[in-house]
Amino acid sequence: MTAVSVRDVSIAFGMLRVFDGLSLDIEEGEFVVLLGPSGCGKSTLLNAIAGLLDVSAGQIWIDGRNVTWDEPKDRGIAMVFQSYALYPRMSVRENMSFGLRMARTPKAEIDRRVTQAADLLQITHLLDRRPDQLSGGQRQRVAIGRALVRDAGVFLFDEPLSNLDAKLRNELRVEIKRLHARLGKATMIYVTHDQVEAMTLADRIVVMKEQKVQQIGSPAEIYGRPSNLFVAGFIGSPQMNFVRGRLEAEGNRLAFAAGRHRLPLDAYAFSDRPEPGREVVLGVRPEHVEPGASGVWPGFTIDIVEPMGADTVVWCSDGTETIQVRTSGTRRVAPGEGLSLGLDAAQVSLFAADTGERL
Repeated sequence: MTAVSVRDVSIAFGMLRVFDGLSLDIEEGEFVVLLGPSGCGKSTLLNAIAGLLDVSAGQIWIDGRNVTWDEPKDRGIAMVFQSYALYPRMSVRENMSFGLRMARTPKAEIDRRVTQAADLLQITHLLDRRPDQLSGGQRQRVAIGRALVRDAGVFLFDEPLSNLDAKLRNELRVEIKRLHARLGKATMIYVTHDQVEAMTLADRIVVMKEQKVQQIGSPAEIYGRPSNLFVAGFIGSPQMNFVRGRLEAEGNRLAFAAGRHRLPLDAYAFSDRPEPGREVVLGVRPEHVEPGASGVWPGFTIDIVEPMGADTVVWCSDGTETIQVRTSGTRRVAPGEGLSLGLDAAQVSLFAADTGERL
């Protein structure tokens, strides 16, 4: 069953058109992340699904029901915002139950839902504390708990971890993923600009740029077969290496050529085989570049070494191209060393230089 369906939705603020005929289907129980830089429209789309913004055209369906003009409270959704927005003079228990009390839910049912949510989020021991007695991570758990007690089928998260430090973000990210698994059929739509959150949480990622969807796919698909140069450069840390060049014929075969460097493309899976002579951009992940003495691209020198514990990122240059290489943290390398680079055509991406689309 499709939990959320965005059908040809357009959104405009006066003369400014944000979306024009955007469509997106999210299945029941799916965890979908809307990912992109600031200003790409991801929070606008989430707010439209929540009913906090009116659409200019199109429809929004939730659990098989057209909710385009329904109030937020009638859409069967629960939302967690970037700001905790907790009532400072209320206890955790009172904050979590406030919406239910306003809806005149029976006390026994309120107690059951609050107890169940607190147990899921491991905050039972905090129920009698006030927000000023909690850490940032605990406050965010309370905000999530307040959404959980709604007993909704669709949960919307608008950058809920962006106000936390790195350690707390990691902890809460794991808790949200665990929560999704425990809830079973609950559908979650999560907005972030953090690619790590997207890659670790999502069943599918919707990559957005300038109010347009660039690619929809699993984290493995987005990472392994980016649809264009923007997606390739936005996903991955360290960033994908890009080398401009052209396609050349070698008999019946194609090869990538950039200056004195060449790479036979027999193992590359083209969507449509292009003609020789086309200007292209080759993209390769740092972990897919093998440093050694007998690589297919010789003549590089190590410029910078960045130890990162389990991995080491090596920046190397041949005077024209600069390539990042991710290698084992136990490998000993030093600036000034010469090396050759090994590339596997099956692990690179090729993009048209003029359109940026994957070949």
